[in-house]
Amino acid sequence: MDQHEIDSELASARELLDSTSAAHLAYTASDGSPRVVPVGIWWTGEELVVSTAATAPKVAALTARPEVAVAIDAGDSPAGARSLSVRGRADIRIVDGVVEEFLAAARKSMTPEAAAEFENGCRAMYDRMARIAITPRWARYYDFGTGRVPKFLQELAERAGR
Repeated sequence: MDQHEIDSELASARELLDSTSAAHLAYTASDGSPRVVPVGIWWTGEELVVSTAATAPKVAALTARPEVAVAIDAGDSPAGARSLSVRGRADIRIVDGVVEEFLAAARKSMTPEAAAEFENGCRAMYDRMARIAITPRWARYYDFGTGRVPKFLQELAERAGR
């Protein structure tokens, strides 16, 4: 892969991070079983921030086993699907009130009026929140519309003559 392709992939991955606030978080639950849950995210430029109630079961689970994976997907069809997969380590900090990145993520998909109403509701509901900061250690961007697919699929396609 040349530098232009790398730069293009990075720009596409950053666009996906900036365009959505929805993702799926995979972690190991306290009982040892796997979990995948939908979460809101905010990309700070260095870490993915997920926020939840301080009492949420995932807080205890991530404290014990902080290794996580995050998937961010976009696209309406398999041929146009794009995905960013991230693996990293979660660092949890309990904060008073509402995590600011939680509100920032919600604003991405709301009108200013709806965001203000959402913020007021959150501030009334949460005395404390868990700020889960995920530092990426590995990431891979896939764009099924342009052929940037997992290596094993590329090899299968090549063997099939596609």
